[in-house]
Amino acid sequence: MFRFKHFTIEDEHTAMKIGTDGVLLGAWADVASDCRILDMGTGSGLIAIMSAQRNTDAEIVAIDIVEDAVCEARRNVANSAWRERIEVVHGDVNEWQCEQKFDHIVSNPPFFTEALQSPNEARRTARHATTLTYEDIVAVAERVLLPNGRLSVVLPTECAMMFRRVAFERLWLRRLTDVVTVEGDSPKRTLMEFQLCDKPIMPSCDILTIHHRAGGGYTEQYQSLTRDFYLNF
Repeated sequence: MFRFKHFTIEDEHTAMKIGTDGVLLGAWADVASDCRILDMGTGSGLIAIMSAQRNTDAEIVAIDIVEDAVCEARRNVANSAWRERIEVVHGDVNEWQCEQKFDHIVSNPPFFTEALQSPNEARRTARHATTLTYEDIVAVAERVLLPNGRLSVVLPTECAMMFRRVAFERLWLRRLTDVVTVEGDSPKRTLMEFQLCDKPIMPSCDILTIHHRAGGGYTEQYQSLTRDFYLNF
């Protein structure tokens, strides 16, 4: 169980446990003006709940193909203050038909494309791009986003360019943040926001550092981004 300032997440039965990636994306994604948000591959429901906290009006749909994750996400949503605005769906997003399109998709997707796969089926589904490939994510975005709708993802930095190539000329990169774990090191994660539009966009790019090298404390930059969620900030 992981306690945040305004909600609690149980992840005992979810293959991918609460980690920095999900919190980063949930805090970084620009959801303030969205009316409808889709959390693709919701897992424990963390990003859906964070989005509901940050946008007090949006309707949010959270979908996952793994039944145990869906059950846990539904419990987490039911125990949150935003239960009336979050719907958790069990299903394959590639086959799912939505009645209304979305302003924004947020996703902490499977990312390993070639690495040795886990023998645990649920963990393999959560971590490996087999049931939800990069091509699938882009295709879903094209199908369910409104014109000028946006897709925000977090990926290992070495996978970010691969995703950008898949999205090229279909979704245009609008914003990119490389995430450095300890100042001075190379980025390990990349946050990206794409927009469904016909013309290229000049993206804004920056770097987010989580820890100072001296003493290992959290940077003010990271604390400012996540302060509304972490208890110790």
